[in-house]
Order: sequence, then C-alpha cells, then structure tokens
Amino acid sequence: MSSRKIRKIKWVPVIILAVVLTLIVGGGIILFLNKDYLFSKKIEYKVTKKISARKEAVDYEAKVFMVGDSLIHGGVYTDARQDDGSYDFKPMLQYVKPIISQYDIAYYNQETILGGTDMGLSSYPRFNSPQEVGDAFIDAGFNMVSLATNHTMDKGEDGVLRSVAYWKQHPEVASSGQWTSYEERAESVAKVYEVNNIKYAFISYTIWTNGLETPYGKDYLNSVYSEEKAKADIESVRDKVDFVIVAMHWGTEYAFYVDHKQEEIANYLSSLGVDLIIGAHPHVVQTVEYINDGKTFVVYSLGNFLSDQLDVDNYTGLGMEVTLRKHIDVDGNISNSVVEPKAQLFYTCTTNRRGWSSDFRIKTYPYLNDDELRNHDSLYEHYKSIVNERYPDLHWGLTWE
Repeated sequence: MSSRKIRKIKWVPVIILAVVLTLIVGGGIILFLNKDYLFSKKIEYKVTKKISARKEAVDYEAKVFMVGDSLIHGGVYTDARQDDGSYDFKPMLQYVKPIISQYDIAYYNQETILGGTDMGLSSYPRFNSPQEVGDAFIDAGFNMVSLATNHTMDKGEDGVLRSVAYWKQHPEVASSGQWTSYEERAESVAKVYEVNNIKYAFISYTIWTNGLETPYGKDYLNSVYSEEKAKADIESVRDKVDFVIVAMHWGTEYAFYVDHKQEEIANYLSSLGVDLIIGAHPHVVQTVEYINDGKTFVVYSLGNFLSDQLDVDNYTGLGMEVTLRKHIDVDGNISNSVVEPKAQLFYTCTTNRRGWSSDFRIKTYPYLNDDELRNHDSLYEHYKSIVNERYPDLHWGLTWE
C-alpha cells in the first residue's frame, strides 16, 4: 500500500470530529440566541395544559311536584261511571294535566285501595276503588305514588294483592307502601331511581291502620312505621343515592296544626338522612318548613286532592313544587339540597244533582269564580296563612300560571 493512501485514511476521523464539533457549537449558539423565545413557548405550553385540565362546577336539577289524597268516595266513582259500565276519571284531572306534565317527578297519595270493580266497589268507611283511578293519574303525568295508608287493609290481603298487581303493570311509576313478600319489600325499599343525573330513593309509611292489622307474618302488605324499620330501610339505600324521599301517613285528621308525633318522626327521619318528607292523612292543609339546619324539607299535610268530603276545608288541597339540586364543585365534591319551594292551592269543584255531587273538576284557586266557590279570594288568603305558619318566605305562584 502506498504512503499517500495511508495518510488519506488517517485524516478521515479528524474530518468527522471537526464536523461534529461544528454542529454542536453551532447548535449551542442558536439555542443561546433564541433562549427567550423558546422559554416563552415552554411557559405557554404549561399554562395551556393547566387550563385545559381544569374542571367546571356543575349543577343537576330535578323538579318535583306534590299533591295530596286521592280519596275516592262513592260520589266520585259514581260520577266517573260511563254508560257501558266502565269508569273514566280523566276529565276530573283535565285542568291539572298540563301542570303535572312539566315535572320530572310528580307525586300523589292513593288513599283508597285500588282493588278494582271485580271485588265490588265501596266507599267510607272501608273503601275499594276502580283501578281506572290509577289510569287517570298516570295519564295526567303522575309517576310517584304512596300506597301506605290507614285504608290499605280495608279489603284485606286480597285487596292489597290486587292493588300491587295493578301497580306492577306500571313500572314507570315509583310506588311504595304495599308488597306481596318480604323479598319484594326489601328490593323496593333499596331501589334506586334516576332522573337528570340525580339518583333518589322513595319509601312510604303509615302510622295509622284503623285497627285493621295485617295477617300474622305478612306485615309487608302494609308499610307500618317504626323507628327500627325506618332506620334499617334508609340505611340500606342512603349511600346509593343523592336524595331520600319519604311519604308519611301521619297527623291528626281535620287538624290544621302539626302534632307532636309528626314533629318527632320528622326529626328522627331527618337524623337518618331523609331529604324530603311528604305528609298525608289530616285531609286538610298544614304548614311546611325546613328542619335540622335546612337539611330536610317537610310538607306536613298536602290535604285532599280529589275527594267528596263536602267541606271547603277538605275540597282544598296544597300543591308543592321543590327542586332537587345536586352540585358538583371543581374538585368533584358533591352537595345535595332541596331548594326553591313554591306553593299553590287546588280546589275540587262539583255541582249538586239530586243530592249527589257530580261534575268533579280540580282547579287552582286563582282560576275559581264565585259560582264555583264563594269568597274564594279570602279563603285563599286563609289557607295560605296556615301553610306559611312556619315558613313565611314560601313563594306562592308557580311558573305554569
């Protein structure tokens, strides 16, 4: 090999090293000259990333509407009877149907058993009502019903089984208070309902039975209240839902005042984590209030909604709107509250034909005239004052007016 070729090979590493050094030095100079620009882009990237990862607080809401007792006296179902022998109660609710349809949850109390015509209809003191009553309320938009009342056992076990069979045909309605087994009761109590990303539970109790006890070993037929039962029921579902709603059949009949037992039960239920308590049984309106530092809203009695008790006090019922609000803050913490209570009064209008009430129609007080109810303006103020007793800031007049 020639010496010239050997010298050429020795220069190759030197040339490669020079090129590498040139690139390194040149790159360093470029980085130094552009350091401010590059640093600013780095900061911009970090800020952009932090903003895009930030969470937004959000509120979910469900609108709830509540009315009182469906107390189907003989005059009511006689008026509903059609020429072909069927029953139609829908015209009685025609003026309230547009109202009810606006709500996510619409509640009423089915005071009388829906045993149906096959077992014979009856009125006071031991009722049995056509199942078409339920059809009309569902058609009007009601989707939550309390079945635990002092009249649940009016037709014995058979009446309850027929009633439960009817409501099972309507799974779109949350019903509570009557069951056919302990297993069915446990499943119902712990059931989680959901609307607008809000989860809720619904449980119904009565403290009255009219002395009509359930058969031995079958107390699932009627949900009779006890502290032990309520504690077990609520603990079985409290951590699964945002709101617990309890319907209570309690209080003193025809009394506008709240009795000691109602207060005792309300405070106990609140201590267990109940958010909304809906009361029935007195057949007249009573006051509403927040208890336990605002943790629980209580409607002590909604009064009657549809009945034939022939007294203005019993023909007058309370309609209550509340909002279930679920708030999730930027850190993911959840807080729930019952807010914005609003009220309106309803009146069952009738005419009298041959000594019988007829043409039953439920209307709101602001739309009554003197032919339907004399002195309705002054009566309106009278019943409002009763409802406002413990919550004078209650808003009267609803968005659908």
